Amino acid sequence: MSVFPDRFAGQVAVVTGGASGLGLASAKRIIAEGGKVALWDVNPEALAAAKDGIGAAHVVALDVSDQQAVEAAAAATFEALGRIDVLVASAGITGATKPAHEFPIDSWLRVIDINLNGIFYCVRAVVPYMLRHGYGRIVNVASVAGKEGNPNASAYSASKAGVIGFTKSLGKELAGSGIIANALTPATFESPILAQLPQSQVDYMRSKIPMGRLGEVEESAAMVCFMASEECSFTTAATFDTSGGRTTF
Repeated sequence: MSVFPDRFAGQVAVVTGGASGLGLASAKRIIAEGGKVALWDVNPEALAAAKDGIGAAHVVALDVSDQQAVEAAAAATFEALGRIDVLVASAGITGATKPAHEFPIDSWLRVIDINLNGIFYCVRAVVPYMLRHGYGRIVNVASVAGKEGNPNASAYSASKAGVIGFTKSLGKELAGSGIIANALTPATFESPILAQLPQSQVDYMRSKIPMGRLGEVEESAAMVCFMASEECSFTTAATFDTSGGRTTF
């Protein structure tokens, strides 16, 4: 993948789920393109390793489903780095793989709390800092599951559909403010989150992709970085697909 030097020069990005997967890949590229990055993640050990590995400017260990912790993280990040220009909200979990009538209640609630409520909390905490400068880019990571629904993944599919709907509302609210908000809807790509799924589920999702392969994390990170950049200036309240042809709407 090509790197665009200085694309994020002078900018600060918050990346949730930043210690692994798409969050880490996006953070790494933002830094390579001149930005400063604050990583927020629930895993302190992975967070420390990621900080050293990519040169993050700031890290916060937190659970995005904890609204007070998110508010504190936003304040600490702003105090440490002086501004927040970009939010890449990629923290998420898959939950159980069960039909809806057998789906564990605790897993349903946890998925919604992290994948949907967590994004709301992060946006709610970060937008006021963006408004101070009249500029911002918000990338909410959803999924093709939020458009099409995956069987035996009702909580995940519902949470990601919620992210898409929330982002459409958010983008319209902020359209005159200089803050752009869009959602990313990847198909399945190689990442640690796949370890949460049985192989049969991964095989099903691969079978739905016309290109016949899983995505590479760098492919979605490239789209994230466009969405997070100044170049993305006239598209808001929208979704960007990285789905290998699975979704066409």
